[in-house]
Amino acid sequence: MGIALPRWVWVGAACLATTAGMINAVGYLGYEHQAVTHLTGTTTLLGMAIGQGRPAVALELAALALSFVAGAILSGLIIQNSTLRLGRRYGVALAVESALLIAAVPLLERHSVLGVFLTAGACGLQNAMVTTYSGAIVRTTHLTGLFTDIGLAIGHWIRGLPVGRRRVSLCLLIIVSFLIGGTLGVGLFSVAEYRALYVPAVLIGAVGVSYSVYRHWHPPGADVE
Repeated sequence: MGIALPRWVWVGAACLATTAGMINAVGYLGYEHQAVTHLTGTTTLLGMAIGQGRPAVALELAALALSFVAGAILSGLIIQNSTLRLGRRYGVALAVESALLIAAVPLLERHSVLGVFLTAGACGLQNAMVTTYSGAIVRTTHLTGLFTDIGLAIGHWIRGLPVGRRRVSLCLLIIVSFLIGGTLGVGLFSVAEYRALYVPAVLIGAVGVSYSVYRHWHPPGADVE
């Protein structure tokens, strides 16, 4: 039961979730224990900073959240549609994300907050890039919605209601991939610190190239939406 998902969606989701886990781990370890993709936490900290009368901290957190939004805006400008479908310019979006991560490294090494903003923008771009597929929400940089979907599916299964098994499988794949990425990110940061971001940057670039090749050999009409 459930939506039909072509192989490139499964592979792409796993790769991007793994890189997102790496980025988030490096951001958390290197930037005041603040995850760059976790906007719920960022907004909570922003509210706390405002309530505690810390305008400098509040301004920085607001800029971090806006950087994520700016990345999503950039994704919208590049792809121009929120429905995941073969033939759209994901390769270009991934190349831009890779470039943002590479540009962030020297800034982070100089302890410039601009590096954090570039990293957040890269994550916002990625998360907006893969928004929906056949009506299902697909996210790769945060997991709250995916855990919610799994809980709902379990509830439906207990009640004997239909469950989208492929959708649940995709959620589990993204969650496990993100977990693996976070684990790898810790190891990479312990060895290379902020230069660890070069690894997800290269992987994202490779995914972009692979997608472009796949798109060349598989016409969009062969895809299912």
